Amino acid sequence: MYKYLGQCFSDFKQRGFVVGYDTRGQVTSMCSSFRLARLTAAVLLAKGVPVYLFSRYVPTPFVPYAVQQLRAVAGVMITASHNRKEDNGYKVYWENGAQITSPHDKEILKCIEECVEPWNDSWNENLVDCSPLTRDPLQNISASYMEDLKKICYHRELNAKTPLKFVHTSFHGVGHDYVQLAFQAFGFQPPIPVPEQKDPDPDFSTVKCPNPEEGESVLELSLRLAEKEGARVVVATDPDADRLAVAERQEIGRWKVFTGNELAALFGWWMFTCWKENRPKEADVKNVYMLATTVSSKILRAIALKEGFNFEETLPGFKWIGSRVKDLVDSGKEVLFAFEESI
Repeated sequence: MYKYLGQCFSDFKQRGFVVGYDTRGQVTSMCSSFRLARLTAAVLLAKGVPVYLFSRYVPTPFVPYAVQQLRAVAGVMITASHNRKEDNGYKVYWENGAQITSPHDKEILKCIEECVEPWNDSWNENLVDCSPLTRDPLQNISASYMEDLKKICYHRELNAKTPLKFVHTSFHGVGHDYVQLAFQAFGFQPPIPVPEQKDPDPDFSTVKCPNPEEGESVLELSLRLAEKEGARVVVATDPDADRLAVAERQEIGRWKVFTGNELAALFGWWMFTCWKENRPKEADVKNVYMLATTVSSKILRAIALKEGFNFEETLPGFKWIGSRVKDLVDSGKEVLFAFEESI
């Protein structure tokens, strides 16, 4: 990756690179996310590249956000997301904050195949602690991220008064502290955490699969706690906190677990409603966009036809959404919401 980024960016050694990681363990193989993140940083530090290495585990969205905020050329998140405990891997983000697409993915793979032997100092984790090029973005990025969240909160006073209770599970991953901060940014009381799943546990000891898409089968502890506490809404994030599941207790006492398409319909409708209520007089609805992938619901297209804003489809995958959103924003368009049916 160092080799390819050096070919793409003449200012690579001025702008730097972002590295984040989750809480996966892999004790026997010594391939914990923490260690892999330090080794990733060491490779780049040994070549004179500034590295923004988070000093603590973070949600995956912090990495692309940091890439853009810090104007880094790229970033990686060490994570296997919601996959089984034996796995690990990484997600690569380009300077636009979107995951890499072709030709970057193919060219990076080509460079990997050309550099099969580790360089000197590639295994020197101590570089992270002693190099003047190591920087910790955690405090600034976390604060900035939460401030930006406030920009899409339109009813903080109402939120502060609501009797509505929420339960949150982080599935033994990184999400607990950051979801607490996000609820605070919106003025809500903090959600009630599922105690058995609140703290990081690389073995995911209370679930067979840490994937919120599995529905009620993995939400059992959350739903049971919600009933005990009188909470109406359950929110679940996957281990690296870039997927979301929501369940609501219905009037008849049963739980409704929303699909990704259903959540998108609600979020899209709400964002456009808030835009209409708060837009400046000169704002033009023809400058507003929403996006979805081709495999997702067409509900936003129907709303767009009714309301007059623009709707676009991309290829499946968040990387295509992110790339197109950045292009639209850079051209002066206002993107209110984008989604894929995978929650």
